[in-house]
Amino acid sequence: QVQLVESGGGLVQPGGSLTLSCAASGWKHEYYVIGWFRQAPGKEREGVACIGSKDDGTDLSDSVKGRFTMSRDKSKNTVYLQMNNVKPEDTAVYYCAGGYYTGSDYFDGCSTSTSRLKTYDFWGQGTQVTVSS
Repeated sequence: QVQLVESGGGLVQPGGSLTLSCAASGWKHEYYVIGWFRQAPGKEREGVACIGSKDDGTDLSDSVKGRFTMSRDKSKNTVYLQMNNVKPEDTAVYYCAGGYYTGSDYFDGCSTSTSRLKTYDFWGQGTQVTVSS
């Protein structure tokens, strides 16, 4: 069974930086996608970023593009979400989710859009990020 464990959440001031980590274990093979999602109080869950193991290709939502980056350390089985220039609207519980490649993931790259949610079978417990002065 795949397990995903997030860490690194906390309180950060607007304009500051924070790095979230997601340690993954239990994959049956090396072709998988890991994504970050977030949910703020009273709002729907939103896809933030994803990375595919085939080529470490990433996809980021428009709301974080240019501020957040996602990367993977294969030797540590860990993915990272580097959050720069954070804004109060980034406040949310951040979830790490993963799954094995679908055909769309393999040929078109990963995505956290609603139409591609079926990729993500495994979810972490979430970590709180609060952006406030």
